[in-house]
Amino acid sequence: MRLDHISYACTSAELADTVQRIGSDLGATFVDGGRHPSFGTRNFVLPLAGGCYIEVVSALDHPSADKAAFGRAVQQRANEGGGWMSWVVAVDDVTVVEERLGREARAGHRIRPDGVELSWKQIGVLDVMDDPQLPFFVEWSGDRSLHPSTGAGQVAIDRIEISGDSDRICTYLGEPSDHPLDEIDVVWVSDDEPGVLAVTFTTPHGLVRID
Repeated sequence: MRLDHISYACTSAELADTVQRIGSDLGATFVDGGRHPSFGTRNFVLPLAGGCYIEVVSALDHPSADKAAFGRAVQQRANEGGGWMSWVVAVDDVTVVEERLGREARAGHRIRPDGVELSWKQIGVLDVMDDPQLPFFVEWSGDRSLHPSTGAGQVAIDRIEISGDSDRICTYLGEPSDHPLDEIDVVWVSDDEPGVLAVTFTTPHGLVRID
């Protein structure tokens, strides 16, 4: 399976500083991704080589953030001190995942500051809230050239460190535990806190690990 993006959650007050810090560490510049009206969140995005991206996201002071699963997940992670919140897998047909999980995907959209609207369907956020080691799934709609990875430079994800049960995660994904993601290594780590612990990136200046 292909990694679509990886999310880093923080409070609204910390958003600018977090974007600046991660961008400085990687030697790259985030772009304003805009707001997710139906989720009550907003993000900044860093396109990465390999067709994926980083999302730094925060919850807005808006009723949607309390109602939508994604808004609640972002707020929950921010309240825990912030950090890597989830990893997100791209699928071509989300109905396959809907049938497996027994529920419907949620439609999402956001309007970039340049007026371009992006839309997608996502599913599995509720599972992430209950079990942070798990990914959720996204199916993008429309023109692939508008995907947030467009315009990437030389920064790419080398590996992801995940604390959790590799067998459970890979059964959930339907992929082998020794290599669940295409072109990205997953390192299984034993830790008291399940979820994404760190991500290592290749940059023009060498490897950079962000936890």
